[in-house]
Amino acid sequence: MRSSGFRRTCTTAIATALALTGLAACGSGDDSAADGKTRITVNCMPPKSAKIDRKSFEDDIAAFEKANPDIDVVGRDAFPCQDPKTFDAKLAGGQMEDVFYTYFTDAKHVVDINQAADITSYVKDMKGYSDIQQSLRDVYSVDGKVYGVPRTNYSMGLLYNKKLFTEAGLDPNTPPATWEEVRAAAKKIAALGKGYVGYADYSAQNQGGWHFTAEIYSQGGDVVTPDGKKGAVDTPEGKAVLQTLKDMRWTDNSMGTKQLLILNDVQQMMGSGKLGMYISAPDNIPILVKEKGGKYEDLALAPMPGGKGTLAGGDGYMFNKKDTPAQIKAGLKWLEFQTNAPGSGLNNWKRASENKAPVGLPEPRLWTGATDSKDQALKKQYANVPVENYQPFLDGSQALTLKLEPPQAQQIYSVLDGAVSAVLTKKDANIDNLLKDAQSKIDGILARG
Repeated sequence: MRSSGFRRTCTTAIATALALTGLAACGSGDDSAADGKTRITVNCMPPKSAKIDRKSFEDDIAAFEKANPDIDVVGRDAFPCQDPKTFDAKLAGGQMEDVFYTYFTDAKHVVDINQAADITSYVKDMKGYSDIQQSLRDVYSVDGKVYGVPRTNYSMGLLYNKKLFTEAGLDPNTPPATWEEVRAAAKKIAALGKGYVGYADYSAQNQGGWHFTAEIYSQGGDVVTPDGKKGAVDTPEGKAVLQTLKDMRWTDNSMGTKQLLILNDVQQMMGSGKLGMYISAPDNIPILVKEKGGKYEDLALAPMPGGKGTLAGGDGYMFNKKDTPAQIKAGLKWLEFQTNAPGSGLNNWKRASENKAPVGLPEPRLWTGATDSKDQALKKQYANVPVENYQPFLDGSQALTLKLEPPQAQQIYSVLDGAVSAVLTKKDANIDNLLKDAQSKIDGILARG
């Protein structure tokens, strides 16, 4: 890596300089280093506490700069990669890096507030860009113009315990494909006794609303209308979500008596082998093994039941509106190397396997065609987890409609928490009234913008 002195100076002095003088961040809009190279600042560099990931990132910078001696990449560490509480202020204050991390749900907002560079005329020259799934590219396209490049993606599925399925007389290689089948399987698992819970769901801290959203998508419904101006939960699909949960909780007794659960609670249950199923993205699997006592061989993943849709998300990089053409070109070259090439950067599965990181999980799955095939082959070659456990998810998810989180997601999730928690804690909860009330509150949230 080059310009290490600059990195230290800019990182330590930036907050003070901005506060006192209002100056733009070091590097933004200035593409010339002292030696004539094009300098780009890039965030989402792993923190020093994550030693292996940090070294991998630094090694990637060194390899990239060796192959591109006219470019100087300045990494800025951050954990998490984006803090929603300070994101807008950092943009408005001119503190954002030249190439900066965003969630999928940020893209349109960043464009709307005029803080992103239009990279349409440059991205066509980025190798592999056209191989990225069209639905993911569309996330960073606004009014026909391109403003960013996807980095990773995820979608929700049904995580289940193969060992418990077998013990309950269920076929662990044929997971539930409908919510009716989920209900039947949960009932059989709970009938084993010994504290087993067939199915668990979140219902607090906005997480219940998040899962409600995934579940209504799976039924073919939505949380807001297509124009994003009104709620859309008081529908047959919304009622089906709450009715299924209520039936499993009170009629089947397959969800256990402890409710108002959040992510950590459910992960603890699954990791300890006491839970049959819950909906999850693939990234939960290594957490269950490394932190919660689970075993890779017991954990399998299926597509979202219902067969119509699934909640999807992900992240990527956008470009500072002050970037020069040279910085945009350099940034796209860096992303081409770091995020968008099988076997390179984040997708270096050989290195990941050597570092004992899980290789073979079904996502991210960024590309289509030959590029996807190459990435899947490399994953299979260096896999250190049972990839066959995720084949149903890989096969089935391709047919589902991928839908992003709604606008004003956290506020909406807070409202939906109330509906989900009510049906799980009150046997006489009135689903029709809950949905009517939730829709009215969501209408108010969207009206306020």
